[in-house]
Amino acid sequence: MKIVLVVLGVLVLVGVLLGGSLMSARNELVAEHEAVQSAWSQVDVVLQRRADLIPNLVETVKGAAGHEEKVINDVTSARAAMMGAKTPAEKIQANSQLDQALGRLMVVVENYPNIKANENFQRLQDELAGTENRIAVERRKYNEVVQRYNTDIALFPKNIAAAMFGFQREDAYFKADTAAKEPPKVKF
Repeated sequence: MKIVLVVLGVLVLVGVLLGGSLMSARNELVAEHEAVQSAWSQVDVVLQRRADLIPNLVETVKGAAGHEEKVINDVTSARAAMMGAKTPAEKIQANSQLDQALGRLMVVVENYPNIKANENFQRLQDELAGTENRIAVERRKYNEVVQRYNTDIALFPKNIAAAMFGFQREDAYFKADTAAKEPPKVKF
């Protein structure tokens, strides 16, 4: 009878330890999932700030370079796509299109010294540059948090807790644009 009680006691102790470990892993995954949501929220805030600056920037350029309609329309369309995106993956894709359109707009601006000299444009360009820096910082933080979360979901024993409690990988990462991988071509 004593042996049965000892074996039962050991089994209960092992069960409590495993259950505690499982709950601890679940709680860590919950905290990491919330960190991912928080990091995305920060990215979303700075993307919204940039989207709010763009109409003023477009109007300033439109006034001096109105015949550059295609570039202006591209920026406007990319901004609209960004504002209409719902999921992080959609916003990341729309953000990439907006980056490209803004890059083309800045190339157009280089051809118009009167725009570059415009005080309102300079102020908007400075605000946009500051916002772009914030976006870069928040993107990096977001990618780090997502990577930590995804790693923990895949590692044993947290993968057991992740499977039991329905945690899913976050696949929305910010990545370098494929066009950015090619070095710029300089011609003299």
